[in-house]
Amino acid sequence: MNYDVLVIGSGPGGYVAAIRAAQLGLKTAVVEKESLGGICLNWGCIPTKSLLKSAQAYEYAVHAADYGVTISGEVKPDFEAMVKRSRGVADGMSKGIQFLFKKNKIEVINGLGKLTGKNKVEVTAGDGSKSEVTAKHIILATGARSRQLPNLPLDGKKIFGYRTAMTLPKQPASMVVVGSGAIGSEFAYFYQSVGTQVTLVEFLPNVVPLEDEEVSKQLERSFKKMGMKVMTSSSVESVDTSGDLCKVSIKTKKGVEVVEAEAVLSAVGITPNTEGIGLEELGIQMENGRIKVDEYYRTNIEGVYAIGDIIATPALAHVASAEGITCVEKIAGHHPEPINYNNIPGCTYTNPEVSSVGMTEAKAKEAGYEVKVGKFPFSASGKASAAGQKEGFVKLLFDAKYGELLGAHMIGGNVTEMIAELVVARKLEITGQELIKSIHPHPTMSEAIMEAAAAAYGEVIHI
Repeated sequence: MNYDVLVIGSGPGGYVAAIRAAQLGLKTAVVEKESLGGICLNWGCIPTKSLLKSAQAYEYAVHAADYGVTISGEVKPDFEAMVKRSRGVADGMSKGIQFLFKKNKIEVINGLGKLTGKNKVEVTAGDGSKSEVTAKHIILATGARSRQLPNLPLDGKKIFGYRTAMTLPKQPASMVVVGSGAIGSEFAYFYQSVGTQVTLVEFLPNVVPLEDEEVSKQLERSFKKMGMKVMTSSSVESVDTSGDLCKVSIKTKKGVEVVEAEAVLSAVGITPNTEGIGLEELGIQMENGRIKVDEYYRTNIEGVYAIGDIIATPALAHVASAEGITCVEKIAGHHPEPINYNNIPGCTYTNPEVSSVGMTEAKAKEAGYEVKVGKFPFSASGKASAAGQKEGFVKLLFDAKYGELLGAHMIGGNVTEMIAELVVARKLEITGQELIKSIHPHPTMSEAIMEAAAAAYGEVIHI
């Protein structure tokens, strides 16, 4: 065998799996057709956060007077410079992965990898030349791409996915964003904040529909406050791109409304990259379009594993990374604990930010729990007031019988940094009373967690 472990794909699942395998003494290589770091690092998580930071900096400048700062002259967003900075951040991170691979003696094989037999992968390079690589263990980590709807075909110019939205040569004056999950909401916020008139269309009754309903309603209010048009319980029926502006026909409860915009961003989910990698040839079992695996990511074919967006688990970078580590630790003969998918944090980097873990209030009640609910608004937080970020709240759900933390839902400034505390709390099975008695530093945004827990038990001080 050429290698102990061969990973196809170098996104947050693949590159993390490769590094952990190398740390465990396994001879490791990675097959990658584009840039190290995959979609997340090059076209997703990292560059989008760079754009969002630019938008936040612009908002601070616009509202500088609120903080006692005077700026002479007009404050304007430089869209091209924002995009350039974003690409620079992504390129720097990709080079960081290159360094880590060299440090851990991981070989990079450039090309498209395809399973061709037991322990065999054919790699097709950019020039069309082919080579064969063998490995005892092959991990598929090929990720996903923008999902396309039949009535919303992407042309890359007027109708496009997130990848194009990140590198537009010119800022559109108006845009329809279809889908209000994390990707859609983040782009809607970015473009609206830098001056594009955004219409956000969501098929379900609430934006960020996987979040607790109270959080969704608060984010919708925040979006509308900044001038965004939000259309929930609505669907795009068709787009006419024949003129200078796109004519987007949107079906609502009141009938069909036509919205004109320069551009349409489709953010209606993702499609796993499972084609052309040899699954059918090897007889790898699929389920609902994704690869079927066990709790250690083994497929039905010995020596072949799958992690990340191509399996039926949450399509999140941190989930793929955790799956990669669990997978290779099992390969190396360790005894890793299977991942608890009920304790996965989710984050949306709008302003205000959104983060959550565990059950929503509706799901907890559906599951038969008697629920204690504690809420603490950031309007009552000294740190939030000082920071000028009084929008939002922390909402915690506890099982009334045993005090178990069933779910945590937050919307406000820096809540994506705060959620980890509650993931650890749930992992360690901390009760509501234990959370109340864990002293939080003052003044911080995180005090709101302690206060929300206290609110659930009628002990809250500051509201």
